[in-house]
Amino acid sequence: MRDDRAVAAQLIDIPEARRRGLEAVTPGPAEEVPVAEAHGRVLAADVRAATDTPPFDSSAMDGFAVVAGPGGELPVVGESRAGRPAERALAPGEAIRISTGAAIPAGADAVVPVEEVTERDGRVVVPASEPGRNVRRAGEDMRAGAVVLRAGTVLGPAELAVAVAAGASLLRCAARPRVAVLCTGDELVEPGEPLGPGQIRDSNAYGLAALAERAGAVVVRRRIVPDEPEATRAALAEAIAAADVVCVSGGVSVGPHDHVKPALRALGVEERFWGVALKPGKPTWFGTTAGGTLVFGLPGNPVSAMVTFQLFAAPALRARCGADPSATRARAVLDVAVARHPRREQVLRCRLRAADDGWHVEPTRDQGSHILTSLLGAGAFALVPAGEGELAAGERVEIELL
Repeated sequence: MRDDRAVAAQLIDIPEARRRGLEAVTPGPAEEVPVAEAHGRVLAADVRAATDTPPFDSSAMDGFAVVAGPGGELPVVGESRAGRPAERALAPGEAIRISTGAAIPAGADAVVPVEEVTERDGRVVVPASEPGRNVRRAGEDMRAGAVVLRAGTVLGPAELAVAVAAGASLLRCAARPRVAVLCTGDELVEPGEPLGPGQIRDSNAYGLAALAERAGAVVVRRRIVPDEPEATRAALAEAIAAADVVCVSGGVSVGPHDHVKPALRALGVEERFWGVALKPGKPTWFGTTAGGTLVFGLPGNPVSAMVTFQLFAAPALRARCGADPSATRARAVLDVAVARHPRREQVLRCRLRAADDGWHVEPTRDQGSHILTSLLGAGAFALVPAGEGELAAGERVEIELL
């Protein structure tokens, strides 16, 4: 029997596993994407403003455009509406009715809100006003030629709105990495199929595929692989040919039916690491092909598979798109004491809440590696350092935001 301490000494820690994974990443190709299809994509090139925004001086209020100065009674000589500027310039002693967002007429330099005036018989009584009052200046938001979005930005709703306002219709984005998800095991069945003796439903295929899509990838293959050497080798060969990143769950340990590592060796995949001082998820494997395909061998346990994907595969996918792979990391206050593992860092599935002093976390429920429902309601994974005893409530821990 092997000494557990000797085995633990051979394991690498989470930062080292992340480092080895990220150093193997090469940037993917880029493509032009219509703005209507770019939500969630990652910019591969800066976006510059094509024009000043706003493109003209405009009104911040419904009211009357005037030449700033003393108040008085002024004739209303026209109207400026959004999309329909006034047809004439404004002279001192005159007013032009104006709508919010409409262009300031030539000659005007202030807008008096409609709430502050009295109208009668085509004339308006206005109070005194200062130059620039209620006027939005051209270029106040963006200047023509200025960079408004940087390469590596993930395009959310605000970023898409800014891109369109800046004049973009096509955005150069990183191509979505192609991911293949393979789940090994004779015991696995597809959703909806009846369970035979000793069988379980293949939850990994769907959980991992969803995580891959959330990390910006497109899933090109998802299948169950029987516990047979030839079937495993053939499935891996097909996945490597079709995908930029292959995630295979199960079959990476040392049992007689664990065929993944021998198959990967036979296919020429170079091992970068195997075994992380992590609970759950110790038997995690990572390697690369000569062509640059990344292969993650994840544990078959559903919780372990989801945890290790989030810690190692998701950052690699983000890095391949040019996004910040560490953007999901933060620190939080632990609200309850938790027992530590003497030799392995623990990943706790935690509820997340915001407080005046930052993020706070506490475990969702029982943290057994077989408790898949411990992932429900989890807003973060808390990384509890290895050590003796317990980590006290109030301590700060590193978290991985979900």
